[in-house]
Amino acid sequence: MIFFRRKKKEPPAPVEAEEKPQPENPEIEIVEPEAAEPEPPSPEPADDSEAEKTGGWMARLRSGLGKTARKISAGLADVIGKPSLDAAAVEAIEDTLIMADLGMDAASRLAGGLSKRPFPDGVNTESLADALAEEIAAILRPVEKPLAVDDTNRPHVILMVGVNGSGKTTTAGKLAEFFQSRGKSVMLAAADTFRAAAVEQLRVWGERTATPVITGEEGADAAAVAFRALEAAVADGMDILIIDTAGRLQARTELMDELAKIHRVIGKQDETAPHDSIIVLDGTVGQNALSQVKAFSEVAGLTGMIVTKLDGSARGGVVVALAEEYGLPIHAIGVGESKDDLQPFEADAFAMALASSHTGKV
Repeated sequence: MIFFRRKKKEPPAPVEAEEKPQPENPEIEIVEPEAAEPEPPSPEPADDSEAEKTGGWMARLRSGLGKTARKISAGLADVIGKPSLDAAAVEAIEDTLIMADLGMDAASRLAGGLSKRPFPDGVNTESLADALAEEIAAILRPVEKPLAVDDTNRPHVILMVGVNGSGKTTTAGKLAEFFQSRGKSVMLAAADTFRAAAVEQLRVWGERTATPVITGEEGADAAAVAFRALEAAVADGMDILIIDTAGRLQARTELMDELAKIHRVIGKQDETAPHDSIIVLDGTVGQNALSQVKAFSEVAGLTGMIVTKLDGSARGGVVVALAEEYGLPIHAIGVGESKDDLQPFEADAFAMALASSHTGKV
């Protein structure tokens, strides 16, 4: 479900005259979509049972977070059977949650919350899982926010950022399909001009979803592609423009500077744009995701997160750490490669899968 809202933006930083790309740049082209080709079969999710392979989103989420849930379950084995949570049990819980990538702050908060809960029938697998799920959900609910578009923005500009291999291009294509299916007109911009494969991948998504794609020659100025894409989206009256940028390591200053330039150039055309600046995070990197968010926040003014590749990862707890550390909206999570494996983030469902999947209750 999409919620509409108006957002206030700070005035953009001034842009030097030489940074403004020239509209007549001959390297830019608009690729109109051809007839959509059949989508190749997606890899089967790494499930533990045939039922989960054929199940719905909750089954796939449970399967995707299974390794993390089993790590938590194994770490809490010595706590099960105690009449209550004593100091040693609380310390063991905190250590287990830290090892499961929930982060020190979140682990401390969760262990402290559990220490205050009564266990009238003793600490058993079910009661501890229920309590832990409730405590995790309390951290996650404030960041459970669908990616919303504002109809007063024509277009609503979404800037996709992140490191190499995080799944930005695939996520951009899936978002285009999501919004198209809900009656929105969408344009894609391939501002990853360093990798020809990324441009081609976005072209394929454009064909698959009947979405026009703005591209540039390999090595073309990425800010110029973004500039012309916004021009084209305005001229065509598009509802949404999704800009895919090159993956870059947060330690590469020159690449981060280029991303900042894209942000400024967009803002010069529309002082309220980009309306969303979303970081796509690879869920398998664990605590490194925290440093990525910090670095990209400084240059791209992040407004939200999408976490991908949670299927089969033993580090799914990092989503809780991200929520506790930054409080940025988590718009969606991905547990596979198919289009249905990227879904809006739901705090309660995630908490249940993380804390309770090993109990068989989900």
